[in-house]
Amino acid sequence: MDRQRTRAVVLLSGGLDSATCLAIAQDQGFEPYALSFRYGQRHEFELQAAERVAGQIGAAEHLVMNIELDRIGGSALTSDSDVPKHDNAGEIGDGIPSTYVPARNTVFLSFALAWAEVLGASDIFIGVNVVDYSGYPDCRPEYIAAYERMANLATRAGVEGEQHLTIHAPLSEMSKGEIIQRGIELGVDYGLTHTCYDPQPDGRPCERCDACHLRARGFDEAGIPDPLLAGKARSGD
Repeated sequence: MDRQRTRAVVLLSGGLDSATCLAIAQDQGFEPYALSFRYGQRHEFELQAAERVAGQIGAAEHLVMNIELDRIGGSALTSDSDVPKHDNAGEIGDGIPSTYVPARNTVFLSFALAWAEVLGASDIFIGVNVVDYSGYPDCRPEYIAAYERMANLATRAGVEGEQHLTIHAPLSEMSKGEIIQRGIELGVDYGLTHTCYDPQPDGRPCERCDACHLRARGFDEAGIPDPLLAGKARSGD
C-alpha cells in the first residue's frame, strides 16, 4: 500500500500557469487539492478548463467556490468595460492594467488557507509569475511572503502549533517559455487549458488580449506550437 502523501491546496484557474503549478505540486510528492473560483469573471470558460486539468493531472479533489466579485466590480474582467486589446505583445503597458481584480489573490488565498486548515495541510501552491507580466501587485514575491507571515497568525492550527503554513510560488521567477517547458516535462496537456480574458462565445481565444499575447510569446520562446491554435497561423506578433 502506498504511503499517504502530504496534502497541499493548489489554486487552479484553468490557465497555463496554474496547470503547471498543479503538476509541480504533484511532482514534488504532494497530494494536490485543487481550488477554483466562480467570481463573476467574464472568462468563465476557465472553470471548464480547470475541471479538465484537475482530472488530467490527478487532483485528489477539485472544489469550485462561488464569490460575487462582480458585484464589487473595479475590473474589466468582472464588469462590462472593454478588455484591452493589442496587435502585438510589445504594446502591453507597464502599469497596472484594467484587468486587475481588486484583492483577488488575497481573497483566493484566504479560502485556500481555510481549506488547508480543515484538510490538515501546511502547504498552498499559487501560480503567480512576475517575470513576463508584473503589472498585478498581488503577484509579487514580497506580497506572497507577507501573506504567509499573516497566515501563520490567523488560524487555530497555526496558533496552537499544529500547522506552519508555507505558500509555494514555484513559477514566480520563470519566464512563460520556461513554465511551458517545465509543464511539458511533467506531462501537462496545454490543449485543456484556457487563457483568454475575452473569449468568443464558443470559448475560442480572442488572440488579442494581454493574456493571449503572453501565452503566444511563451509558446514561441519554448519552440512549441500552442495546441489551442493548432493548424492556425497566428498573425500580429
